[in-house]
Amino acid sequence: MESFFRTHKYLIEHVNAPVRRTLMDEIDWNDSMIGIKGTRGVGKTTFLLQYAKENFNVDDRHCLYVNMNNFYFQGRGIADFAGDFVRQGGRVLLVDQVFKQPNWSKELRLCHDLYPELKIVFTGSSVMRLKEENPELNNIVHSYNLRGFSFREFLNLQTGTQFHPYTLDEVLNDYTQIIKDILPKVCPLQYFQSYVHHGFYPFFLEHRNYMENLLKTMNMMIEVDILLVRQIELKYLTKLKKLFYQLAVDGTKSPNISQLALDIETSRATVMNYVKYLADARLINMIYPVGEEFPKKPAKVMLHNSNLTYAIYPNTVVPQDVMETFFVNALWKDHTVNQGDKEQQYIVDGNRKFRIIDAKGEQKVRIDADTIYARYNTEVGFENQIPLWLFGFLY
Repeated sequence: MESFFRTHKYLIEHVNAPVRRTLMDEIDWNDSMIGIKGTRGVGKTTFLLQYAKENFNVDDRHCLYVNMNNFYFQGRGIADFAGDFVRQGGRVLLVDQVFKQPNWSKELRLCHDLYPELKIVFTGSSVMRLKEENPELNNIVHSYNLRGFSFREFLNLQTGTQFHPYTLDEVLNDYTQIIKDILPKVCPLQYFQSYVHHGFYPFFLEHRNYMENLLKTMNMMIEVDILLVRQIELKYLTKLKKLFYQLAVDGTKSPNISQLALDIETSRATVMNYVKYLADARLINMIYPVGEEFPKKPAKVMLHNSNLTYAIYPNTVVPQDVMETFFVNALWKDHTVNQGDKEQQYIVDGNRKFRIIDAKGEQKVRIDADTIYARYNTEVGFENQIPLWLFGFLY
């Protein structure tokens, strides 16, 4: 136990969290069991350590961070370890990468039943379906999603500003005033292209090649998160990777499931399951018409965030695809995004029509009164036309 406390203290003293994530204030920390899901690389470990640093003195033994990567837990369950922690006065156990522990959901249930005085905050892969596949956790775990940096968070970090997030209604109704508040302090377009290229994952702050690091992270998402959590045999790894690559280079369009099945030498049903796994891993987004959902074929598949585009095949980056990817990713946290009837059109929350357009080529677009136009290559807006970058302030 002492070695775990020493590691905990070292990590807290050296945690680097330059941006306070908004999720920190969205979580009800009074709950006894909290699950934080998120794709690999978005900062889940840092988030746990930041919580500990904000709420406990570094020498306070009421709180302890442990990582299931530690080989110690291959021979000892979480509940058994938690018992020792509680008997020594422990009250908050932070469990990182919980899915690395065999029977982790049953172990967490045991902790809940045996140690009601213990709060557990754990992190897991975005591929995990906490309640759907782990009924023993129903009604006891409260689940949240940690996302990569928003454009707002990236901008605050790069410029030292403290802009707060806005709701979609605030952006749509008050964008003129919001822009007037922002532009005197910073020029968003000076940073927007950097964000869509390398600003989503916090590890852009590290002194390493971002794209190489991102490629490594993407491979880990497939090799570890999908194969391990979904219990897929290793021999199918090549098919998964080939499918992901093909979806990525095809751009934002409806996938040809039959052709993809031929390309990776498997069935249509397997292709659709793999597409769903890639979506769960936050590598792609599936866009459906209003009223449709998986297992139907999506109307459009796009990468989950724009950074992935530049990592996979930078020579064929299409600006329109990048901007649509940014829009869908920005709305994805709190809103439903469906495919619209027209090109470049999306339906948000079932009733709001949006279209993503280039401000430099707007003379080619007929402006409809019932549609909101998210315009890129501009910092300002007018009437029903709003600069695209402002949707990066939604979280």
